[in-house]
Amino acid sequence: MTALTDPPVKQGVGLRSERGPVLGAIMLTTALIALDSTVIATAVPTVVKDLGGFSQFPWLFSVYLLTQAVTVPIYGKLADVVGRKPVLFFGVSVFVGSSVLCGFAWSMPALIAARALQGIGAGAVQPIGMTIIGDLYSVEERARVQGYIASVWGISSVLGPTLGGLFSEYASWRWIFFINLPLGLVALVALQRRFTEKVVHRTHRIDYTGAGLLTVGCSLLILGLLEGGTAWAWGSATSAVILGAAVVALVAFVQVERRAEEPVLPLWVFRRRITVGANLVSLLVGALLIGLSSYVPTYVQGVLGTGAVEAGFVLGALTIGWPIAASQAGKLYLRIGFRNTALIGIAIAIVGTAWTALLVQSAPVLEVAAAMFVTGLGMGLSSSPVVVAVQSVVGWERRGVVTGTNMFFRAMGSAVGAAAFGAIANATLVHRYASAPADLHVTGKGVDATTHYLATPGPVADFARSALYAASHHVFLALAVSTAVTAGAIALMPRHTAELVFPD
Repeated sequence: MTALTDPPVKQGVGLRSERGPVLGAIMLTTALIALDSTVIATAVPTVVKDLGGFSQFPWLFSVYLLTQAVTVPIYGKLADVVGRKPVLFFGVSVFVGSSVLCGFAWSMPALIAARALQGIGAGAVQPIGMTIIGDLYSVEERARVQGYIASVWGISSVLGPTLGGLFSEYASWRWIFFINLPLGLVALVALQRRFTEKVVHRTHRIDYTGAGLLTVGCSLLILGLLEGGTAWAWGSATSAVILGAAVVALVAFVQVERRAEEPVLPLWVFRRRITVGANLVSLLVGALLIGLSSYVPTYVQGVLGTGAVEAGFVLGALTIGWPIAASQAGKLYLRIGFRNTALIGIAIAIVGTAWTALLVQSAPVLEVAAAMFVTGLGMGLSSSPVVVAVQSVVGWERRGVVTGTNMFFRAMGSAVGAAAFGAIANATLVHRYASAPADLHVTGKGVDATTHYLATPGPVADFARSALYAASHHVFLALAVSTAVTAGAIALMPRHTAELVFPD
């Protein structure tokens, strides 16, 4: 293994300081991931209209999040082997290169494959960027630096849905991927010129077997969830084989991790109440975020009949409320504790998701935006204290492990959530089309014809809009239930700060 030596403390924290160009490069790489998390959501209806494959569009999120999640632990190990700089360079290069491939995609399967490559690159960008910040800045300086990084997420959360809508409506959805090219090149140049590191070599072993089993198990699980009930029946032999193989791979993964010298996902995080609760919360938060990001724009555009810009505005309300609440969470959890703050936040989020589930087929766009804003406030107030809590219970030697594990669970929650909510939506549409009046001629043409139906004037479009509303409504109900379950996960965490003790 190679470990990076800590640099001497330097004066100045801002972008104009000696370390400013490196910080600026990290902010740019973070912007790549932050923008990509939201910019595609409002462009999905336009992408589907161009490429087809309505039933496959959840894979645009699932495959990206899956490859991102399973590569994070590997990159963390590689960063100790070869250094932070080459790993981050590799990640940004793969992300930018695959973004170009996404922009030139000629079919939905081609776009899904390119998104899988994007996820492989993204898995390196955020965790390694945060590691570099830890290398460059002292503990006292990091609080201020985190403010810079948080501002990137806040700005991107507003710009992402808006850019996605503007590109889709006035240019081409392909530009949501091409825009990554100049940003990535500037970041690479800044890192190459201004960032240097010293590497000390030590013996280290990477758990490739565990990483492989984790990837196979999670991939099969998501495949079974996403295609079950659509490509094959839930009770079919195909479904049983795929889901059974996923279980076998994940059980084998656990066995390998028990014996691994340095496991890719250490099992001790599952034996502590605080880490179990925090990881469950992150899993559910990831699922909630991807469900809202995927199906609120679909509802606004497909059911309410608005454009991509309006859909971006609605989703932007969610991502505006989130950082506003997160920025104030610190003041609250210092007074009443991590768990109580998170419970207040999730109660607000329950109100927001319940409101979303009660939306009618002709709801005003402003009402949808208001529901998203309330949900964003609740999610920001509940997720931020959980991350800080899980970091506060360990010493320096384990902080990277618990943070990386928490990030993994959030990414996996998004990947599995996209698959599960996609399965709910697709199953609803299949059922509605199967029971459609014969004179509409929609029976047997499948979910992929939804976009075509919506563009067909008259009763066919009305029926398709009604079916899509039913599908969105069922997803929103599932989101409301998931938010309530998240409250239970938060309740697993210790009540008092004094209980948050996890010695090294």
